Amino acid sequence: MSKERNFIDKLLLFLKGLLMGAANKVPGVSGGTVAFVLDFYEELIYSFQKINGKALKLLFSGRFKSFYQYINGQFLILVMTGSMFSFFSISILLDYFIRNYELYVWSAFFGMILGSIYYICKDFKWTKTSGIVTVIGVIIGVSISLMNPAKENDNLWFVFFCGMVGVAGMTLPGLSGSFILILLGNYVLLLVDSVTMLYKTITDIFSGNFDFLKDAVRMRYLKIIATFTGGSAFGLVFTSHILGYVLKRWNQIVTAVIIGFITGSLGIVWPWKREVYKLENGIILHDINGDKVIENYQRYLPNIAISETWIAIVFILFGIGLLLFLDLYSKRKNKI
Repeated sequence: MSKERNFIDKLLLFLKGLLMGAANKVPGVSGGTVAFVLDFYEELIYSFQKINGKALKLLFSGRFKSFYQYINGQFLILVMTGSMFSFFSISILLDYFIRNYELYVWSAFFGMILGSIYYICKDFKWTKTSGIVTVIGVIIGVSISLMNPAKENDNLWFVFFCGMVGVAGMTLPGLSGSFILILLGNYVLLLVDSVTMLYKTITDIFSGNFDFLKDAVRMRYLKIIATFTGGSAFGLVFTSHILGYVLKRWNQIVTAVIIGFITGSLGIVWPWKREVYKLENGIILHDINGDKVIENYQRYLPNIAISETWIAIVFILFGIGLLLFLDLYSKRKNKI
């Protein structure tokens, strides 16, 4: 599975990891979908699958070069470094845009998911079985989106479990790991508060300040993020072994399930999560700066509602166009 890569290929792989990591942090968006659409999903799964007994034997016997080559180390390092780096760069930028331009961010993601459905389906050979499996995938995806979130739980065993389950967003396209963490009640604890504390700790270490070792609250968060990371690593390797096995034997069925999951996730990323306006008994209610304004429905909608809606549609089209561009790029690359 190991490939020869030039500098541009390595840079692109790092950027793909960056995008996958950012997507994993956004509720409703799956990093696995990014990996699937950007055409490195199968290599990702098979590379993690190589972390097995043979790999550990090579590692502990001191055959580091053989270990590195066996697990496709260059690929994993580039992707995972990009993914981790995104937590302190793109993810923070995404947090800012979601807070200030929520409608447009969700619109872009909605368009990208629509585009990814087309991307996956265009060459897919449909059968009666794959159709049924896709419908089941849609039902499961929609059912997950309708579940009520639990309360926050910082028990380390539960945090480890959250890591195992939350990493599903990286290995299962269409299944958002961050959204699963919301349902488990630990999204803010694990992907916001703990990451913030880790960032502060890294900053303190580089500045030579080790006072955090006496800070009980900081140490608690560091234990939580370490446990979550351990659970994620275990879950990543474990699920990759299962997925690698089924991908080899039932590739079409797995792809059909993935199409179903991705389609079912559309409801989670529906852009209009807050009401811009609604029609009620012939009257339009819309929200301007927190104040409800009532107008007869025969009058035009306020410019703010119209402009927001059209801008959101442009972002949806941008998301679709981005995936179509990636499709065109991959076709041209394959011809070379």
